[in-house]
Amino acid sequence: MKINLSLQQDFQASELPLKRGQIKKNIETALRHVGFDVDCEIGIACVDLAESHELNLQYREKDKPTNVLSFPSDIPEEMLSLLDAEPLGDLVICIPVVLQEAIEQQKTATDHFTHLLVHGILHLLGYDHETGEADAEEMEALEIEILKKLGVANPYQADEI
Repeated sequence: MKINLSLQQDFQASELPLKRGQIKKNIETALRHVGFDVDCEIGIACVDLAESHELNLQYREKDKPTNVLSFPSDIPEEMLSLLDAEPLGDLVICIPVVLQEAIEQQKTATDHFTHLLVHGILHLLGYDHETGEADAEEMEALEIEILKKLGVANPYQADEI
């Protein structure tokens, strides 16, 4: 599987150095875990609070910044055969929110970013945690399994205490 990654870092933080190779490895691990094994394209934009807030308001009608937004590709199925790689869509990750949540949840910034990356990828593939309890449990379980493969602790463990 070949992954064409477009990484746009409009906002960067020294406490969260992002490495293209590691991000691609994380994406590949998540995709393979759910049985996705074709060449694909994914875009990731790392943004500030203002841009996240604006996009969250525009697309989700929520008047605040958020950690990750997922925009699945809407290219019609019949057009996919004409492309060299399947476009999965785009993720918008708000670095300041990631950093703040990592502190609040007592996690490393890198581990929290990895969790949100995996979470977003699952959304791009059609998984959803807001459609019902069973869907939320399925998505959480997948995240835990994928993150374990990546050496990241269960991000929900603290929630269960």
